[in-house]
Amino acid sequence: MRIVLIIFSLFTFTYLKAQELYPSSEPASNMSAKSIGLRLNNKFFPAYTYQNNNVRMHNNISFRLNPEVMWGINKKWMFHINLFASNIHQINFKFEGGGIYLKYRFLSIDKVQSHFRMAVYGKASLIDNAIQYNEINLAGDNSGVATGIVVTQLIHKIALSATGGYIRGMNNLHDEYPNSQSNDMLDYTISLGYLFLPFHYHDYSQPNLNLYIECLGKVNPNTKDYYTDIAPAVQLIINSVMRVDFIYERQLSGNMFRQNMNEFVTYLNSWSAVQIYIKQHNKNPVDSILNDLSLRWGDE
Repeated sequence: MRIVLIIFSLFTFTYLKAQELYPSSEPASNMSAKSIGLRLNNKFFPAYTYQNNNVRMHNNISFRLNPEVMWGINKKWMFHINLFASNIHQINFKFEGGGIYLKYRFLSIDKVQSHFRMAVYGKASLIDNAIQYNEINLAGDNSGVATGIVVTQLIHKIALSATGGYIRGMNNLHDEYPNSQSNDMLDYTISLGYLFLPFHYHDYSQPNLNLYIECLGKVNPNTKDYYTDIAPAVQLIINSVMRVDFIYERQLSGNMFRQNMNEFVTYLNSWSAVQIYIKQHNKNPVDSILNDLSLRWGDE
């Protein structure tokens, strides 16, 4: 099971719509025209190593930094530029690559205290990492392209949004996409946001406290591997121009190998049955399946 803690912050030079600012996904709404936003994503993961049949968890953690610049071109178009750096694929912290994101809002229906939006998006990433995961992640792990559609409904203090898309994994800068892995993937998110505070608006300088719950998932249409995550979050908006999010993401179900082999072996060795077998037979049963695991993952 993969557990991820994410701390996410946003500083933007435009007024914000509160409960539509989903921490883990993009709404169909856009930033104000001619506005610029700066966003800093920080993701933290447990750090593992597997060397010479010895598995251990580091006292420190793996960390990915993702600065992002957003530009509201006009009321229909929005553009993002992302950079990625981490110590996830190696011990030292390094620059991994970048990506772009473009969104076009093609439908807007506005009513009193509610609106409905639909948009299409496209994104692309160019990454310099070893390809270690079966999950295609354009946010630092994989080069590739993606496209999809977003639907968002705002009703007073509640905002609902759904996203469906297609991802195509490609060769990284110095690592080819493994022939043993499918490079097609479908992804989806379902998001709910609720404006908890203030109870009554007086002006835009009031702090906002928003509560979120998001469901995120991916499916490989060729192998049928999948996963579904749940991501509750708390968000604070200050003076309508600064936002800080705290998110905890955990896998609910799935059979997709989202970790590298080292991390998965660590997980197997944590099983009580494996530990009992080692005590009784003085050998590790996981060692006998390492070759098969290597074939399942492909070359690393």
